[in-house]
This record gives sequence, structure tokens and C-alpha cells, in this order.
Amino acid sequence: MASALRAGRRLRRAVEGDELAGLPAGLRAELEAALASEGALVPFSLLRSLHAALREAESPLYLHELLEGSEIHLPEVPVPPRNPELVARLERIKAKLANEEYRRMTRNITGQEMNGTLAEFGRQVRSVKAVVITIFNFFVTVAAAFACTYLGSQYVFAETAARVLSAVIVASVVGLAELYVMVRTLEGDLGKL
Repeated sequence: MASALRAGRRLRRAVEGDELAGLPAGLRAELEAALASEGALVPFSLLRSLHAALREAESPLYLHELLEGSEIHLPEVPVPPRNPELVARLERIKAKLANEEYRRMTRNITGQEMNGTLAEFGRQVRSVKAVVITIFNFFVTVAAAFACTYLGSQYVFAETAARVLSAVIVASVVGLAELYVMVRTLEGDLGKL
């Protein structure tokens, strides 16, 4: 916490000149000694005494005018040395976390090269499986859109033909949108093969 002030030019000029002549001699001597010290640090207690003396003497000078250009001196906080046991423990924890992350990233990697007919067959099965799931998803989406529109349109249309027609239109729009997304996805997947 700050307990002193580094004196500025204005305070130095006032102490060295005759501006503070009306102050008690002891206070002036303390101010001169503080300004002559290393760093020209003036403690706050001395500033309080100066403020009280200026008020008693009914001086035209105000304390804030004298402190213009001064800076609050903040002493450096000593940093305690780190405990070597704590530092060693932190290093062990960091190394352990790094090893766990490395193991997690490389758990699916093996040193064996997968070349052969069985590996090729596995790739093809995965590719076909993805296409079958995508097509199944397409049909389920279109059927769900048809069913929702058919059931929801009973509040709008009284005739069954109008309900079926609106359901077919909505299912067609959803189907076209799904088909567009499916083609784009398959095109990207086929480009990787």
C-alpha cells in the first residue's frame, strides 16, 4: 500500500523558495530533509501536517496545487521464492497431463499398414453402409413429411383429395431438398475415395 509521494517540481520550488515561509521551522526542515532523501519521497503523514499548517496560516496555497506533478510511490512487493517441492510437483502433473493427452490422441493409431483384400473389403463395406443409411434417412424424412402434412392439413381441408395433394406437394419439396443435400454429401464422400 502506498505511504509516500514522489515530489514534483512544484513542491520542490515551493520548499526551496519563500512560498512556505509562514510554516513552522520544524515542518520546513522535515520537508527539506524528505526532498533531500533518495527519490525525494515525502510521507503522507508529513503531507497531512503540511495541509494542517497551510490551513492554520491561512495561506493562499492549496495542497493540491503544491502536489501538481507529484506521483504516488508504490513500493515493490517482494515476490516470495517458489517452493522447490511445489515446482517439482507441478512439473510432474504437467508431464502426466501431456502424456494422457498424447495417449488419448494416438489411441486409434497402430503401427501396422492396412493393405490387403480384407482391408479393402472393409473400406467398401463402410462406404456402402454410409450410402444405405443415407438413402434410408431420405425415405424416412419424406414419409414423415407426408404424414405430418396429411395429418396437419385435416384442420385446413375437409376433403381427402386436398389433404393428399398438399401432403404430396410438401413431401416432394422436402424430398428435393433432402436429395440435394444427399447428392452434395455423397459427392464429397466419393471424392475422398
